[in-house]
Amino acid sequence: MQSPQFFVVDDPTAYTQRAIAIMRALADSAIAQRGCFRIALSGGATPRPVYAALATAPGIDWPRWELFWSDERTVPPSSLESNFGMANELLLEPLAARGIVPGRVERLQGEIEPATAAANYEQTLRTLDGNGTPRFDLIHLGIGGDGHTASLFPHTAALAESAHLVVANVVPKLKTVRLTFTFPLINAARNVLFLVNGESKAAALQAVLEGPRDIAQWPSQGVQPHNGQVTWLVDSAAAALLTGAAFATT
Repeated sequence: MQSPQFFVVDDPTAYTQRAIAIMRALADSAIAQRGCFRIALSGGATPRPVYAALATAPGIDWPRWELFWSDERTVPPSSLESNFGMANELLLEPLAARGIVPGRVERLQGEIEPATAAANYEQTLRTLDGNGTPRFDLIHLGIGGDGHTASLFPHTAALAESAHLVVANVVPKLKTVRLTFTFPLINAARNVLFLVNGESKAAALQAVLEGPRDIAQWPSQGVQPHNGQVTWLVDSAAAALLTGAAFATT
């Protein structure tokens, strides 16, 4: 694993543009080297402006972008809670209105039986790089106030998964089941981008980055690509409790 990159950007517009700049640079490199850019998107509030801005960003080679999702709620795509639904509204539909279709869009089927949905997605993923564990060019993640990432929640069974790439993870505290990438898939990625902002994430971010290693309590600590780069893009409110990390402030 390479040393993580850290950036603190407070202005919302500059934050969004920095996120897009990171994605575009990785996309250009991946397309030049391998002919496509394979990215897994996330849900939540933080990426909403990023997806909206991507929809109108000039010069993106969308036919070579392959879009997947790192986790999903067990709801239909029309639900306001759907991670795919959010990206569809802010990114895919505006692109379609301009006559633009990404090269591939593979959503998690939150509306069907969860174990079946997870197995179907894993089967799709395993065909990408010769029936093994695919290497995403970029997996985009966030963290929750409890330290979860994707739908890898504290003290849930998916944290110990070593064989499957995608699982239906029972989350007792939310009384639900979530579909999620597992650590074997996440940690095979070439790049991971964490987008984190807001005071509500400060304690979790400090624990994840500077606290004792305890993946069961702070699942985001388990994101450590074997041969990849992790980039943290945060604002000052989220970084307020950090003491030891060397941030590049812009």
